[in-house]
Amino acid sequence: MKISCVILTMGNRIPELDRAVESALTQVDGDIEVVVVGNGVDVPPLGVAPPPGSSAVVKTVRLDHNVGIPEGRNRGTQECSGDVVLFLDDDGWYANDKVASHVRERFAAEPDLAVISFRVMDPDGGVVQRRHVPRLRAGDPERSSPVTTFLGGACAIRRSAFLQVGGLPEKFFYAHEETDLAWRLLGEGYRIEYDAETVMFHPLVLPTRHADFYRLNARNRVWLARRNLPWPLVLLYLGNWMLLTLLRDRSPFALRAWFRGFAEGWRESAGERRPMAWRTAWHMLMLGRPPIV
Repeated sequence: MKISCVILTMGNRIPELDRAVESALTQVDGDIEVVVVGNGVDVPPLGVAPPPGSSAVVKTVRLDHNVGIPEGRNRGTQECSGDVVLFLDDDGWYANDKVASHVRERFAAEPDLAVISFRVMDPDGGVVQRRHVPRLRAGDPERSSPVTTFLGGACAIRRSAFLQVGGLPEKFFYAHEETDLAWRLLGEGYRIEYDAETVMFHPLVLPTRHADFYRLNARNRVWLARRNLPWPLVLLYLGNWMLLTLLRDRSPFALRAWFRGFAEGWRESAGERRPMAWRTAWHMLMLGRPPIV
């Protein structure tokens, strides 16, 4: 079972990119195919190479402009030949050299497994942010479990399943694209697992550092619901998130941006609508996260 690794870069984190590539190339029993995608930039010259005697390779792809995270990862996956694709942020790196062998063993033994979501840790303090544990009961990050979504920059995906459901929704640009993919995979009968044994290091940063975070977060929630949920659940899901946003975000700037994105999500096309079956919604409820939260 061959493994590929897709790393997106904007060309502005050269030492971090080298570290990410090196952590993929030096996996024990890995021989990983690394595809580095320059998202609107030339891929900087890399300061690392496959170890001597390794059959690992490094490929680079340049996109003409910044197409966003989902389309960038889709384009990278198109260049891959692996049975399993790892998505790795360019400022992240694997905590040890056994990630690839562990991933290979799991996917080879579990044909219904579509995604493994990794445990993300702060390299300085070992802290795991609650938002990095993709379930509601996130208090124990060292506990593995089935989940209904995953972390896009810290995961492994069965490539055939990824292609079967159409990959990531490219219109999203940033935010909730993994959940859209996850819901479609669950609808096809695949499993998604949070695996605490697979660890990735990533600096402690907040998503609100992105200028368009609130607008895209709201717009893409509306698109996610419109694309994937039966209409009664669309109203419950979006009503629930509107209430949570009003309770959590008291900043007038954040709320204005959020409601501007919410309106944009209704005004603009969400793309193809393929509402999940009610049995899929019930399955998600049994997994502890019904598609209304």
